[in-house]
Amino acid sequence: MLKELTREVKASMGIYESNDDQVYGLLAEFSDPGALMHAAEAVRENGYTHFDTHSPFPIHGMDRAMGLGNSKVGYFTFAGGLTGFAVAYLLQWWTAAVDYPLNISGKPFFAVEPSVPILFELTVLFAAFGAVGGMLALNGLPRPYNPLFYSDRFERATDDGFFLHIAASDPQFDADDTAYMLRDIGALHVELVQDDGTAEV
Repeated sequence: MLKELTREVKASMGIYESNDDQVYGLLAEFSDPGALMHAAEAVRENGYTHFDTHSPFPIHGMDRAMGLGNSKVGYFTFAGGLTGFAVAYLLQWWTAAVDYPLNISGKPFFAVEPSVPILFELTVLFAAFGAVGGMLALNGLPRPYNPLFYSDRFERATDDGFFLHIAASDPQFDADDTAYMLRDIGALHVELVQDDGTAEV
């Protein structure tokens, strides 16, 4: 009983006791979109790189505030488009000129002009596959489980809550120092999230 009370008192002061192997990070709640954006800028300026923001709607300028570069999804899309074009070209050439050639009025067995619709369709199709697959891969999706889901406060991230999560994998992460830093930049509430399904207030 005394041990639990001591832990609660320390937590209220921003001092956390936890198993380092289970720590997922710190989750901080902010009052509004502006406060969240300023917090993201401050966290980045303090040298943190493994952090993310969560809000019920997109916040214009958040990418810049977090220091994020251009998305790499375009590379996946381009690679998918090239693959689709190559597959369509080879498919039609093989079908018309090698596997089942038909002599129609002396025309060539394979020509690009009548193949354009198929080339276009498969290029677009494979580019779409590349875009969706690249997005899922870069975001680490699908991921049905996330330790943040065990925070009761985090449920408001899809309603009226604004959160910033700093991962324990960040080289700068220290449970106590990071918690103090988050409170200094205006966090209303800070939780230590553990990967065993508990969120410690």
